[in-house]
Amino acid sequence: MEADLVVLNTAVAGKWLEGVLKENVKQVLPKVLWWIHEMRGHYFKLEYVKHLPFVAGAMIDSHTTAEYWKNRTRERLGIKMPETYVVHLGNSKDHMEVAEDIVAKRVLREHVRESLGVFRVGKVRTSFFRSFYESLQLIQEKHQQVPSVHAIIVGSDLNAQTKFETELRNFVLEKKIQNRVHFVNKTLTVAPYLAAIDVLVQNSQARGECFGRITIEAMAFQLPVLGTAAGGTMEIVVNGTTGLLHPTGKEGVTPLANNIVKLATHVERRLIMGKKGYERVKGLFLEHHMSQRISLVLKDVLRKAKS
Repeated sequence: MEADLVVLNTAVAGKWLEGVLKENVKQVLPKVLWWIHEMRGHYFKLEYVKHLPFVAGAMIDSHTTAEYWKNRTRERLGIKMPETYVVHLGNSKDHMEVAEDIVAKRVLREHVRESLGVFRVGKVRTSFFRSFYESLQLIQEKHQQVPSVHAIIVGSDLNAQTKFETELRNFVLEKKIQNRVHFVNKTLTVAPYLAAIDVLVQNSQARGECFGRITIEAMAFQLPVLGTAAGGTMEIVVNGTTGLLHPTGKEGVTPLANNIVKLATHVERRLIMGKKGYERVKGLFLEHHMSQRISLVLKDVLRKAKS
């Protein structure tokens, strides 16, 4: 194979090696940079990653995920990770152009908010709905004067509802909050919803997100983030400055509810956090930052491949 470098994108791409390269696998492995984005247990199978120790390097989206891969491959599979590089992602120029266009944001916001409201969720779990319901109760109990709080759930599949989504919808009906929760079909165009909301809730459970691109996309729109203290979210959100973190699992339900109330009732704090998040994105999470980080990795891996 004449290529100087081969980039495998995602953990499951390991199956491509033998399927395509066949008897040439061993010759190509020293030229391979493996870019891994996953951190779920079912990706840790030898059929996917048995060649991992022999590649030139692995590139992973967060320090948390890199450490998880290092420990999991050693403990479960008895294999050693190659030299591993951490590369945080960055927002595209197109996304930043919309996020920084005041007129475009206002038009998008007004269009969506004709029927929808305040909060948007990145990763939906039943625990979020429990927190959201609890936050509505807290606001009512304390007789706090705030605008109606709504949740926008982006990523629904109206044509093929899963068992999980059915459970979510049933919970909404059971608690009689269907007038406050809006399910939006899955889409690759998140800008209108980011323009329409005031806070992003990133409630990924278990080990959290490998990185969480939606988090930096929301921060570009000057939105504070309410996220779980897990995974890559902890490397993006500065707790108390650009957002508020809460525990995963049942322990996080009430803290998230309280955080929703805090930001729903303190507009100035919300705006300050959003501005700080935007500044953090401008300093660390733009396309050119990501390109610079990747270029350093490529140079190092190419140097090794040629030596």
